[in-house]
Amino acid sequence: MPRCEDALRVSRLPLVLVMVLQSTACARVDRFEVPQAPPTAAPSRTWWKEAVVYQIYPRSFQDSNGDGVGDLPGLVSRLDYVGSLGVDAVWLNPIYASPNKDNGYDISDYRAIMKEFGTMADFDRLLAGLHERRIKLFMDLVVNHCSDQHEWFRQARTSRDNPYYGYFHWWPEEKGKPPARWSHFDDQADAWEWNEPTRSYYLHYFADSQPDLNWENPKVRREVYDIMRFWLDKGVDGFRLDAIAYISKDTAFPPLPAEFKGEWGKYYASGPRLHEYLQEMNREVLSRYDVATVAEAFVSVEHARKLVDPDRRELNMAYHFDGVSLGYLPGEFKMPDPKGYDLREVKRVYTRWDEAFATKGWGTIYLGNHDQPRMVSRWGNDSPDFRALSSKMLTTFVLAMRATPYYYFGDELGMSNIRFDRLEDYDDIEVKTNYAQVQARGGDLTRFLEGMKVSARDNGRTPFQWDASTNAGFTTGRPWLKVNPNHATVNVAAEEKDPDSPLQYFRRVVRVRKENPVLVYGAYRLLDAENPDVYSFTRELDGRTWAVLLNFKAKAAAAVGLDLKGARLVLGNYPDGPVDERLRPYEARIYELPARQADGAP
Repeated sequence: MPRCEDALRVSRLPLVLVMVLQSTACARVDRFEVPQAPPTAAPSRTWWKEAVVYQIYPRSFQDSNGDGVGDLPGLVSRLDYVGSLGVDAVWLNPIYASPNKDNGYDISDYRAIMKEFGTMADFDRLLAGLHERRIKLFMDLVVNHCSDQHEWFRQARTSRDNPYYGYFHWWPEEKGKPPARWSHFDDQADAWEWNEPTRSYYLHYFADSQPDLNWENPKVRREVYDIMRFWLDKGVDGFRLDAIAYISKDTAFPPLPAEFKGEWGKYYASGPRLHEYLQEMNREVLSRYDVATVAEAFVSVEHARKLVDPDRRELNMAYHFDGVSLGYLPGEFKMPDPKGYDLREVKRVYTRWDEAFATKGWGTIYLGNHDQPRMVSRWGNDSPDFRALSSKMLTTFVLAMRATPYYYFGDELGMSNIRFDRLEDYDDIEVKTNYAQVQARGGDLTRFLEGMKVSARDNGRTPFQWDASTNAGFTTGRPWLKVNPNHATVNVAAEEKDPDSPLQYFRRVVRVRKENPVLVYGAYRLLDAENPDVYSFTRELDGRTWAVLLNFKAKAAAAVGLDLKGARLVLGNYPDGPVDERLRPYEARIYELPARQADGAP
């Protein structure tokens, strides 16, 4: 079938763009019957499959007291905005007491609120305010590790005879040098840290201030389950379980098996008793509440199936890293490939993960979160000409896939990377420790910092942009992280007034998804897999077929292999939307296709 190979690179002027597209001599495809999706069991409907989850990084959302740090009272003051988005649930990054070595992912008291964020009374008001607006709350729970300031570890590190010593993993000096274990956030990438009072090393898969909990000890598991009950009894609706796949360790600490090909993260996620522990957690806690769980899991497709198989009674959802890991140079920390990502590989990854849950279990979809740069800068085009268009195209992708969408705050505005020039501008422990690792091996530090302008996590953590005022309306003080200068034009106040803004488009797509189960439960079928520019697929449910066409490039392109005759345009990110397979730069369209003719009649 002929491809529209001569699609021209277009002018930046919309009128010229339309003229070029109208004059492009592209061969129209012959009639192509949409392939039938494979038969699947009727999907079991439940709230967490249908939910649009909005992630809020509380440190950067709204400051109420001028100290430059977002807090719970500030968040409460903005709940009407959250409610206006039409989302069904909020995932809140950790708000527990913490010394903040890793921005709350190092917890010192699981039953207390971080002082910078407010009080437990503030949390209760937040939860009540969300529930009044029929929005559920996912707490971010970190139980692979805690803070070295947690009372458990403060006690444990004093003596091998202390009852809390067994709450952590230790390697005593009499056994010699500890076996190699890699750390995400250690300057030397070494996951063992010496502790003088006990004459032993403790294990930390993340920073040395984040000692790993010993889940092999049943007392630790009971402590964790009690913590979960504490929050669930307060009315929390679910948990996002940070690094949960890492909790089981082979305490013989053998060498890294060759089958993992040097990938420590996947090895850590394959502990021998992981599923036993998760099934116990489900039995003792989760099954007793109407809640949902999502695992942060650096796992394979096959492993993820086990985590979310309802017959196994473990967790409900897991999100993977296969997609967001594309476009980086192999063997280097988040170093962007100058060629960018290959859309064909993107399609292969997301299609493979959809197939994993086609008949059992359920998936998730995301492009941005607190561990990622801004969605539009990483996957779209944040230049003034294409920022809004590509932001809306990516929103269409996330909300049109068969999975629960997790959507990061600020992406609905098209917020973009801030691109810090200096290491001193960063707050993130990840950037600082990896900078130290590059420095230790004599690497190119300038190149590293240039790469971080694309991929660093702090790009996605800058304060939320409410308006064009000083500090974007986030704080009256000095913000904990610099505000992106483009807040003068990219902000809520401006986009509320613009009916064609990314914000207003996000609301429309959410509404379309909520009103049409075909976008939630419909079978997914990839079309034109080898097209390097366009991602197109269908969703089919109860005799209805919708087609989603997405141009990921800054040039005209064609969606090949689909007859749109008689199709109804449901949604598009351009003001007009012809019934045509030709797409303008970063164009997104969703069509409802006409019902198939009975008995093969033309």
